[in-house]
Amino acid sequence: MSNELYADGIGEITITGTIVRIDLMSLSATDRDDNNNPKPVFRQRIIMPVDAFANAVDLMQKALGGLVEAGAVRRIGDMSAAAAADIQQAGASNASPNFN
Repeated sequence: MSNELYADGIGEITITGTIVRIDLMSLSATDRDDNNNPKPVFRQRIIMPVDAFANAVDLMQKALGGLVEAGAVRRIGDMSAAAAADIQQAGASNASPNFN
């Protein structure tokens, strides 16, 4: 059996020379911000060479394209301005900056 790690998103991506560091974040079960939303907390870091990062981005773009094509997700840029504004306002309190 392999180890699995859950992450709510990516907190930061740092590139130093030929190395890329991706900080994975998850929402805290106990720490809250001023609006009573869970605070993002660092969980683990992925470190890879820049060419592997480029390949990973390409693979994720293909996966996202499949999700959009299947109707599982919608890109805000593909909607009308009014529909995008409604979605952003409705989910503003819990919206992840990683998906805007």
